Amino acid sequence: MLTLSTLAPAAGKPAKSAKKAAAAPVAEAQVAVDHATAMSVSATGIPAGTKIDLETGQQINGVCAACHGPLGQGGKKGEYPRIAGLSFGYLKEQLLKFKARKRINLPMFPYTLERELSDEDVNHIAAYVSQLKLDTKPPVFKEDEDALVRLQAMDKVFNVPRAEGDVEAGAKTYKAECASCHGAQGQGKKNMPMLAGQYTQYLKRQVGLFIKGERNHDEDLKDRTKDVLNLLKPEEIRDILAYLSILDDE
Repeated sequence: MLTLSTLAPAAGKPAKSAKKAAAAPVAEAQVAVDHATAMSVSATGIPAGTKIDLETGQQINGVCAACHGPLGQGGKKGEYPRIAGLSFGYLKEQLLKFKARKRINLPMFPYTLERELSDEDVNHIAAYVSQLKLDTKPPVFKEDEDALVRLQAMDKVFNVPRAEGDVEAGAKTYKAECASCHGAQGQGKKNMPMLAGQYTQYLKRQVGLFIKGERNHDEDLKDRTKDVLNLLKPEEIRDILAYLSILDDE
């Protein structure tokens, strides 16, 4: 087990033995966590003292990859959302909700049953996925760059297509109604998910579930009709989604 305080090796000691490292190779295209670098609490959102095992998290991600991709990039134009880079707190909260049936998502149930994903495993996979990084622009390749290296690098590039709507109007509405929870640039805050860099179709589907009350948008709000999403006009929601779709271009 690794805690936040022990992710970095002690001075003069290797992070792991050569034998162990050879026994558990990591595909270069999937490396997103530096096991030899301590992660600060502020950078990860993981509470101090939380026991995490990034190698176990990576192994669990092999199952998640069937739908969400090996790098957490999602797929099928948002049928499976991007999970890479979502905060530890948000990922953990949603996985626990799936386990407790507080969030209804039939495809997720078999993977989150207690016999398959323990609370400890939830910590491991949430920590691992929260560290996955996706580039928004292709890298600059050398002329003699190996084709496989190019393909692996492009696998890590993710950019949301421009959605229809008034971006300028969407920016104003977003900043007035959404930024306080989801961040000025849609980067998310604590247990509030990032919205920038997420599939527009997925966001649109979730908004619909929130409005219908099939997902709880504001846990502290007793009267769902007062939720900000229920107060927004359809065109305002469309414009917000248009604005969010360009944030990963910056």
